[in-house]
Amino acid sequence: MQTSTRMRAAVVAALLGLIAVLTGPGGAHADEAPPTGTETTTVGDVTGFRADGAVYRLSAGQAEAKVSFVSEETFRIELAPDGKFTDPTGDDIVLPQGNPPRTRWKDRGDRYELSTGEVTLRAYKKPLRFALHRADGSLVWSEAKGLSWTGEQTVQTLARGAGEQFYGAGMQNGRGNTSHRDQTVEVAVDYNWDDGGHPNSVPFYLSSAGYGVFRNTYAPGTYAFTDPVTTSAKEQRFDAYYFAGDGAKDVIGQYTDLTGKPFLPPVYGMEIGDADCYLHNANRGERRTLDALKVADGYVENDMPNGWMLVNDGYGCGYEDLEETAQGLKDRNMELGLWTEDGIENLAAQVKAGQRVAKLDVAWVGEGYKFALGGCKDAYKGIEDNSDARGFTWAPESWAGAQRCGVQWSGDQSGTWEYIRWQIPTYAGATMSGLAYTTGDVDGIFGGSAKTYTRDLQWKMFLGTTMTMDGWAAMDKQPFRYGEPYTSINRDYLKLKESLLPYQYSYAHEATKTGVGMVRPLVLEYPDDPKASTEAPKYEFLSGEHFLVAPVYQDTTERQDIYLPKGTWIDYWSGRTYEGPTTIDTYGAPLDTLPLFVKAGAAVPMWPGIRSYRDRTADSPLAWDVYPQGDSSFTLYEDDGVTRKHRDGEYATQRADVRAPERGPGDVSVTINESRGSFTGKQTVRPYEFTVHTGSEPRSVKLDRTLPELTSKSAYEKARQGWWYDRDDRGGVVHVKTAPVSTAKKFTVNLLGTSAVGGKKASAAAVLTAPAGQEAGAGTPGTVLVDVTAGSSALTDTTVSLQVPEGWKTATAKVPGRIPAGATRRVEVALTPAKDAEVRERTLTALARYRAAGDARTSQQRLAVSVLPPAPEGEAWASDLVWLSETNGYGPAERDRSNGESGASDGKTLTLAGTAYEKGIGTHADSDIALHLGGRCTAFTADVGIDDEIDGYGEVAFSVEGDGKVLWTSPKLTGASATLPVDVKLDGVRQVRLKVTDTNGSRTGDHGDWAAAKFHCA
Repeated sequence: MQTSTRMRAAVVAALLGLIAVLTGPGGAHADEAPPTGTETTTVGDVTGFRADGAVYRLSAGQAEAKVSFVSEETFRIELAPDGKFTDPTGDDIVLPQGNPPRTRWKDRGDRYELSTGEVTLRAYKKPLRFALHRADGSLVWSEAKGLSWTGEQTVQTLARGAGEQFYGAGMQNGRGNTSHRDQTVEVAVDYNWDDGGHPNSVPFYLSSAGYGVFRNTYAPGTYAFTDPVTTSAKEQRFDAYYFAGDGAKDVIGQYTDLTGKPFLPPVYGMEIGDADCYLHNANRGERRTLDALKVADGYVENDMPNGWMLVNDGYGCGYEDLEETAQGLKDRNMELGLWTEDGIENLAAQVKAGQRVAKLDVAWVGEGYKFALGGCKDAYKGIEDNSDARGFTWAPESWAGAQRCGVQWSGDQSGTWEYIRWQIPTYAGATMSGLAYTTGDVDGIFGGSAKTYTRDLQWKMFLGTTMTMDGWAAMDKQPFRYGEPYTSINRDYLKLKESLLPYQYSYAHEATKTGVGMVRPLVLEYPDDPKASTEAPKYEFLSGEHFLVAPVYQDTTERQDIYLPKGTWIDYWSGRTYEGPTTIDTYGAPLDTLPLFVKAGAAVPMWPGIRSYRDRTADSPLAWDVYPQGDSSFTLYEDDGVTRKHRDGEYATQRADVRAPERGPGDVSVTINESRGSFTGKQTVRPYEFTVHTGSEPRSVKLDRTLPELTSKSAYEKARQGWWYDRDDRGGVVHVKTAPVSTAKKFTVNLLGTSAVGGKKASAAAVLTAPAGQEAGAGTPGTVLVDVTAGSSALTDTTVSLQVPEGWKTATAKVPGRIPAGATRRVEVALTPAKDAEVRERTLTALARYRAAGDARTSQQRLAVSVLPPAPEGEAWASDLVWLSETNGYGPAERDRSNGESGASDGKTLTLAGTAYEKGIGTHADSDIALHLGGRCTAFTADVGIDDEIDGYGEVAFSVEGDGKVLWTSPKLTGASATLPVDVKLDGVRQVRLKVTDTNGSRTGDHGDWAAAKFHCA
């Protein structure tokens, strides 16, 4: 990266070579030398004015300003301190615009007023200072002082409104979906891909006052949203476009009218991608490009979606057998991608061989801002010039305009909980700059663990695009590598995204029209919510208008402080309803549960039960997931998903209209309108499925005539058409299916005598919760605690049961008497895990059936139960026990061996200070091993140190924790330290953690041994 940094600096230096001049009273003087240092000059009084249609020029001595109107609400201000206008961006960023609007001007004595039908720009004369007003006279923004410059930069200073909030500046890692007010953000390529970095910067910001500003430049800038607001760019020219809109969406739309709408990805581009190096790999040994097909087979065999694979993603990695590899991937419903390590000169031949994805790194497609943007455009065009496919690129550093040609990706990071935390606000925030597709690798490319991978993958399924990167961590990072329960959980979320592709693809199409991406901060949809701009929703976002996602970013089974804005929100997993605005203090989130909420009124189109979009046939159903409340609609967009024919009008739209009560009982109708438009492969007839979340059983369901009512899930699945009310499904769901219906025909499904979402009396629903930290012994009878809280009505006939894995035993608990309105009853439900139950966290579902407000109702809740091994007895070696969990800095922790390399059981004999040990644990910092003791052990003993195989390197500290408390910590130990004996009392400790941590910031040689590690138990 050193070379690219030097070249980038050279580009910036060239941009800074533009000449600036000083101004004195009344304007600049021609005989004065331009400033060369940090002395600030502010533009002086207006000395001349000229009008030429929609372009106005104002002189201030030697300096000259130019105002050019682009549309009724968009205009450009330029300032040349020396009177000579330049534009280093040329036609790179700003696209050709239509005819300018009709404008008018007036001389008001102290100012000129330059007006369209929508806005008036005031140019005050003494000194020159601008202010923008709407047609009704209301102020949009005003300069606190005139434009200023030094020998290094130009600055605009704006007055800040009392409650004014600011967003944008591109991808700002760890920030962006809440306000930048009182913050300073850098707008520059920085190659800092961690928290606080700003890759994929965009010199555009928007304000809650209803305006946006785009600095038309390649120069890096600094935007300080303090009081006053100062925005600077490191060049001796000022050039900015201004947008006045009805709100943030309108402003983003105007900005992307100017710089380009986001591109429409191919459907496979919205499936997860996979990247690695296959032609030789220093981290993985000798491999060939065709070995990528073996990994592709892993996705197929594990029934996991995967849309594309980069087969040469690694330094020095080439490729071979490209056509055969591309065809092999196509046979597996995937597309070929390549990393452009060596440039894009060979792109034409590569695309003809089958390449459909280009991942760009700035260092190899050109240096600096202009060339990064050029690389994106050239690679995008190269794919389209040599195939019938759509351009599809990824870049870790880009600039304004890149939204029209690629995905902005946040670069190389390590998989940690912190990584998840700071990425959550990053991508929703980037949407505020017109970047519709921003993402990061699942669990980073370094480090990571099974648990962080799973948690990270969950929420990234609600981004438009994402990929997983292998080859740099201790083990490959495909979603099927970690075993159970991770493989099954990852599959579920990958297939959930696959089923939601019609919804997500419709938003992708919408972005091509509006400039607004699917992933959104709350403030974009709820601008009047006073909490939306604060820290309250920082770690959540909207996926479209209808899904609110609140990722888990800590090693816990609970998520704290989820803010829900105004409206009715439904828990996607349990069907529980919430009335916003409200904050959920604690949300139970076992490992398989992403906190996910749906806005009432949603009608979500889905493709059920597929691994790849290519699995769909002419007979495949279209499903609608409906949460009825009032009148709502959603328009599905469809095309062939791959080619560019949609640009010529080959696509179709189909709108679903839902009519329902605002609250409580009534009829619900879902009208599917005729599909308008045509494209190759369009379904002329198809069956439809509906899941309508009413919470109340309908009297009947009609489609032209009454549909047959079915009495069970199996009967419903076998039937060609009909309906079935599943009381136990997420609070009560009506399932409806139709026989194939012509897509040219409008039809309506009527649910009679039912209700809006939440039931006939939503407030009467009971709420289930469960205490955290519940445990159960394998094969041991026990109980699970479930708290049942009545709603606004008392509960009667209440029972609580558990949905458990096969081989487990449980019994339904009957709750005696009634549970008064608002009261909570703790219920003990019998549970016996199978004798061979795997020692790990398991998710169970508690189901309460009851009567409330005259209706038979059901509530449910997922809960986490940890299955524990039998407690140790007598003298027990730590390496012989079942470990509750294990994380390790490099490869797995080893039993009775040193840490070794990245594989399992590849270590050597444990050796400390020349003494070999038969028993013990070999680790690499940072390491954390948890064991269950059940309160039966009195002491833990061991010898600790850095294994002799490191030959004096490394520096670590060892610690023992019991039930969350630190019981013992070693001093810093190096490879040259003497062996340290450990003897820790454990009376009553139920769970112990053995930790080894790095102490000098370098994990080289941190092979820590727990030699002869033994528990002394009853």
